[in-house]
Amino acid sequence: MLNGQDRRTFIGGSDARIIMGDDEGNLIRLWQEKRGETEPVDFSQNLIVQLGKVTEDLNRTWYERCTKHRIKDIQRRVRHPVHKWMAATLDGMIEDTGAVFEAKFMLPWSFAEESAVEKHMAQLQHNMWVVSARYSVLSIITGGGKWVEITICADPLYQHLLLTAERKFWRCVQTGEQPTLFGVETPRPRLEAVRVVDMSSSNHWAELAACYLRTRVAHGDHEAAKLELKKLLPEDAKEATGHGVRAKRSKSGAISFETVEMGGVHASVK
Repeated sequence: MLNGQDRRTFIGGSDARIIMGDDEGNLIRLWQEKRGETEPVDFSQNLIVQLGKVTEDLNRTWYERCTKHRIKDIQRRVRHPVHKWMAATLDGMIEDTGAVFEAKFMLPWSFAEESAVEKHMAQLQHNMWVVSARYSVLSIITGGGKWVEITICADPLYQHLLLTAERKFWRCVQTGEQPTLFGVETPRPRLEAVRVVDMSSSNHWAELAACYLRTRVAHGDHEAAKLELKKLLPEDAKEATGHGVRAKRSKSGAISFETVEMGGVHASVK
C-alpha cells in the first residue's frame, strides 16, 4: 500500500474523482494533503472501503472465471510518460484486450449501472489516459450477491476536461494558491450494451408488446398500400382523390396521403 508521503508526489485515479467533483471541502482537503499540510483521511474504520479492499481478490478471480480473461499488472504503479505528476495504481490490466480493470464493491440498495459509471468515471478515464488504454472494465460486486461487468470507452472530450482540471489543481499544489471547483459538467459516456434483460415483470412493457403484436400485420399492409398508391399517382398529378383517400405531391416531389370524408379532411399520413 502507498503511504501518505508517496501520494503527495502525484495525482492518482481516486484524486481525479475529487478534482472533477462538486465538493469544495474535499477539494481543499486534497490540496492540503498534497502540500503536506494535513494527513490523509484514515479509512481504516470505513466499512465500505474495507469491504472493497477485502473483496478485490475475489472480484478479480470471479471476473477471470466468468470471462476467461486473465488479469495482469495487479497493483502496478504507472506514471504518465509526459505528465509525470499523473499516475495510476492499477487493480489490473486485461491481458487479452489491454483494457484497464477496476474492481469495486457497492451496496445493493443504492446500486444502478448508470450511477456506478458516473461515480467512478473520473478515475477510469484518468487511468486509461495514464496507460493509453482505449477501454476499461468496471467489475462490481454488490452486497446483494450480484456481479456486474461494465465496459467503458475512453472519451477524448472527458479526458481533455480532466487533464485541464488536474493540471490546474497541480499548479495550485505547487504554488500554494487555493484551488476552486472546476465547474464544468463532464459528458456522460455511453455504456456498452452487454446485458440480456427479462422484461416479463413490466406491465407497461406487456401492454406495449400486445399493441405491437396486434398492429404489426396491419402496419405492414398500411405501408405496402401507400407504396402502391404512390406508383399509381400520375407523374404530372399534383393531387388525386378517390375512395376516401387524397394524395398530394409537394413541390419537392414528396407524396403524402390523407383520409377524406363527407364532413371534411382527416389527418395527413406521410
